[in-house]
Amino acid sequence: MRQRFSPARLLASASLVAMVAISLGGCTAMSKLSDVTGSIGSSGARAEAAPADPARAVEVYGERYRANPKDPDAALGYGQALRANGQRAQAAAVLEQATIANPGNKVLLAQYGRALADNGNFQQAFDVLSKAHSPDNPDWRLLSVQGTALDQMGRHEEARGYYTSALKIAPGDPGVLSNLGLSYMLSKDLPKAEEALRQAYASPRASSRVRQNLGLVVGLQGRFAEAETIVKADLPPDQAAANVAYLKDMLSRSEGPRGAPKRMPVASLSQSD
Repeated sequence: MRQRFSPARLLASASLVAMVAISLGGCTAMSKLSDVTGSIGSSGARAEAAPADPARAVEVYGERYRANPKDPDAALGYGQALRANGQRAQAAAVLEQATIANPGNKVLLAQYGRALADNGNFQQAFDVLSKAHSPDNPDWRLLSVQGTALDQMGRHEEARGYYTSALKIAPGDPGVLSNLGLSYMLSKDLPKAEEALRQAYASPRASSRVRQNLGLVVGLQGRFAEAETIVKADLPPDQAAANVAYLKDMLSRSEGPRGAPKRMPVASLSQSD
């Protein structure tokens, strides 16, 4: 018998985690986030593609970094490779040293801020990212990342101001709209969350994480059949089945043991595409 989902109980749970995979198909896990600085290298001199295997990329860029730790391009490549391989603390340490050796390098500061956010150092990430661009020349991608840091600290209204500023520079960007939707979800304003996520979903540039987030918010409102249709639409049968299974798992986790502490669900917010 199909489980009946209660929006009130879902929103009260501490265990629900929003999937926010970026630029990846199917039901890939949420920890893979995009880079805000684009291709590796602050000068643009190094344009070759990174090795596809994350462990191999760590090895290749690690050799370059150890040959010259003060080279900003080498530090960027190594830091990004470490992050992609899940070595987040080491990535932050490498990028911190690189920013000390190259003060004022905004590309390094942006990557260091991202690495700090990866590690859950949200206030420090926000502060570092503030130095990576300026009010007179803002980077909409960094504004969106700063918004996610604020959301993770529970400062939702302030976060939405950053998303709004980002959308003024990049109107309709699905990544920013997705973050905005999750911000509303964290504030328990599900109708506004759905509105923002539907705008993101309508974009031809929407990634798979937008589909997942919209399905989650629709499911949180008790419309599971509709949520199931959203997460499996236009996907191969195996990916569709995996997405539905993930959605059911996320929603069923929210039931939790009776008598458990009730809190707002935590969404792992994505950085901007």
